[in-house]
Amino acid sequence: MEWKDKIGSFKQIDVRGIQGNFFPGLKKQATQLPVGSGLEIIQSFDPIPLYEVMEDLGFEHFTEQKGDAEYHAYFYRTEVRREEKDIPMRPAALTNMPLIDEKLGNIAVSFWDLTWNDEHRHLPYEVRLLLSLTNAVGAGRMRQASRELVKAYIHGLDSAALDDVFELLAWNQGIGYFSSEIGPSTLFAAYKTIKHMEKQGKERGEICETLKENFGEKNPDVKVQ
Repeated sequence: MEWKDKIGSFKQIDVRGIQGNFFPGLKKQATQLPVGSGLEIIQSFDPIPLYEVMEDLGFEHFTEQKGDAEYHAYFYRTEVRREEKDIPMRPAALTNMPLIDEKLGNIAVSFWDLTWNDEHRHLPYEVRLLLSLTNAVGAGRMRQASRELVKAYIHGLDSAALDDVFELLAWNQGIGYFSSEIGPSTLFAAYKTIKHMEKQGKERGEICETLKENFGEKNPDVKVQ
């Protein structure tokens, strides 16, 4: 990469040991950078979840490992792109793993990357999101289920597929459980938002933006710390 000789001028951000989701703050700094400048992110594990996010913002990258638990990721802005993916929906909880153990952080990120990004996965991405959604509901993790629903719809899933999912949840979990636990949940509120806005004839882009705003990190029932 021709810009490697410029990394000495990059702003350095050390996120090792930071608790909670640092993506929103990083996003703000990244979007403000002009073409021809960059960021150096220091993390205790290979920051794989950042790569696609920064690429969507117009950044190239390369990473150096400088120690057992020290990775330097360099991001250089080559263009200003329209942001298409929602940074708060990234796996922010993974950043808590190195607080427990540095090696665990690397394992967790690698496992996430294999599960969601590996090209050899057979099931389509949106189908895997729906499976993750239903598994989360079964385990009582409505926060995760809500995030998977939003990601699936933003990715292009037809809302008719969500109709099937909730019908199956009512069948498998029971009407009583559905009425008392799923119906009042943030998960079902996101679903109702989609159906209501579609009925009003709203464009898909507007619905996606509403989902990001109402059911992203600003919603205390969805965000991950």
